[in-house]
Amino acid sequence: MIGLIASWPSLLAGTAIAAASGLVGWFAVLRAQVFAADAMSHFAFTGAVAAVASGLNPLFGLFALTVGCALILAGLGGRSRVDDVTIGVAITWVLGLGVLALSVIDHHGAGGAGATAAIALFGDITAIDTQHAQIAVGIGGLVIAVVIVIARPLMFATIDGVVARTRGVPVVALGLVFLLALAGVAAEATQAVGALLLLGLVAAPAGAAHRLTARPYLGMAISVVIGMASVWIGLAISTQVPQIPASSAIVGIAAACFAAARVPGRLVAHVQRTRPLREHTTDVG
Repeated sequence: MIGLIASWPSLLAGTAIAAASGLVGWFAVLRAQVFAADAMSHFAFTGAVAAVASGLNPLFGLFALTVGCALILAGLGGRSRVDDVTIGVAITWVLGLGVLALSVIDHHGAGGAGATAAIALFGDITAIDTQHAQIAVGIGGLVIAVVIVIARPLMFATIDGVVARTRGVPVVALGLVFLLALAGVAAEATQAVGALLLLGLVAAPAGAAHRLTARPYLGMAISVVIGMASVWIGLAISTQVPQIPASSAIVGIAAACFAAARVPGRLVAHVQRTRPLREHTTDVG
């Protein structure tokens, strides 16, 4: 507890990032856009190293490229969601630019390519200071507010886009807003758990929530709670056992929650399947 209090900026930033990741992640799983979330992690990595290679603030490059690529993906998707082939090509192209940026850093940045890549890939939530924590809270709060506002029409557009479009729901605009929210979460989460591991913080709590309940708003709440608990427990483990990186502990807890949700999820599904049969048997009797 003493260690957590001493690192309150990390705890504050991690809580905001986890809450936003859990909420956005729930929709990413519902919309089958987890691969898009993975793409955002690659964009975030390249943005950070490209900014360093250009002499800019890594935070600026991280957000600029991630949001910019999200806009491009939304445009390529047209009236429907962007397909996996397009996302895969975008990932490889952007990663190629990232490798180029690392080469530039290695040749002109006094050999700092390895350290830059490590920070971008694995993050360092314990290094977040008060200023960055405040930024994380602001961005996380904005993402949460936006997703809450569009939650109902976004669910409608996700479940039945054709009917939603005929009823005047702006399906394309909602898809764009969601991708931008996903980009913001990815850029923030990269600072906490890194580009390689951020998918675990976005997908694992949401996947567990989908296994535990089919009720949308309850599922969102469960996803947020699991995400925040993963950060809190992960930070506590890392504080008590310094040899374990915080990012590894956080994602490990989130993955464990996803695996553990399989058991009650199966029980819930079994009850839902057998309930109509019991009711029918009772009526016949």
